[in-house]
Amino acid sequence: MRRRLWRVLPALLALGLLGLLLATPDALRGLSLVLRASGRQDGWAGTLTSWRTQPVEVSNLQIPSRHGPLRARLYWPQEHRGHTVVLTSGVHADGIDEPRLVTLARALATEGLPVLTPEPVDLLRYEITPRLTDMLEDAAVWTAQQPHLAPDGKVSLFGISFSGGLSVVAAGRPRLKDKVAATLSLGGHGDLSRVLAFLCTGVTPDGQPLKPHDYGVVIILLNVAGQLVPPEQVEPLRAAIRTFLRASHLTLTDTRRAEETFDEARRMQARMPEPSSRLMEYVNTRDVAALGPLLLPHVQSFAENPAVSPERSPAPTSPVYLLHGADDTVIPAIESALLLRALKPHTEVHRLATPLITHAEFDRSAGMRDVWRLIAFWAGLLAE
Repeated sequence: MRRRLWRVLPALLALGLLGLLLATPDALRGLSLVLRASGRQDGWAGTLTSWRTQPVEVSNLQIPSRHGPLRARLYWPQEHRGHTVVLTSGVHADGIDEPRLVTLARALATEGLPVLTPEPVDLLRYEITPRLTDMLEDAAVWTAQQPHLAPDGKVSLFGISFSGGLSVVAAGRPRLKDKVAATLSLGGHGDLSRVLAFLCTGVTPDGQPLKPHDYGVVIILLNVAGQLVPPEQVEPLRAAIRTFLRASHLTLTDTRRAEETFDEARRMQARMPEPSSRLMEYVNTRDVAALGPLLLPHVQSFAENPAVSPERSPAPTSPVYLLHGADDTVIPAIESALLLRALKPHTEVHRLATPLITHAEFDRSAGMRDVWRLIAFWAGLLAE
């Protein structure tokens, strides 16, 4: 997670004292988790988080799935205070090494939750497929069957970005009936085709204009490239798009390498024939307005499988928590509102749209009330 939430956190001291006065351990856990996820480790916040710090052992393993073994990482706290969390990243080439995923996994483990981070291979290639839901389901089933990881046979499913919606789908599948304690969708979707239509048009499902983030549009292009360019151009175009996406990720950690990688994406474009060259130019110039209309005719076939949309799949019977950035431009916040409406007749649902989050990162300033709502949301989830 980015480390800017600390700018608005001085007021948290009063909230933390309030939690102490109310003697609510879950509120303190929520406060501590928010501080860790935001990167605040100095001053009074550092005192609180260090007081609650416990050793966490990290190990790598492989877990079985119907689509082949999955690389995974286990964060094992010295003292357990909840169900093992199966935590899955968004669409990202770094997989289980993605820094923000690692930060959240460690924050959860330090609060006493064992955390397993599986690495569905399609996510590494920026591909959103029905196989992903199978892999999440298989990872959760395997974890629930391990006595040391799930003594009562239950796990929690946490998913970030598109994996959030897919985790809700997996939690509703028959093999996981009575094996899921709770599911968290952080910045996730309700209906994939609806999200893709927004990314292509810049219009949310309620008719409001909202400029979509180029990241989501570029991922659509990668997934439908085979419908837009001749067969021999598909893989070179996808390779160039992945180079651009890798450069975008590097802007968070290494600006020099990011610029070098953006330059490489432009060089790849220069060597391409048409129509790949034109499409890659739109990618490199972040021309969402030009790409969107070209992609829109292809999004329905891309997203028609119910396995990629929780609103088209059986609802989980266990509690679902929906956390969303109020101004999210990749998956707009209305997605979780519509998903709540679809799930509510079938299961217990909690939703928070907060200005403290953009898409799936704690990196916004907000008032004390918003901070407390975020703490209360996590406190409720950690108590499941």
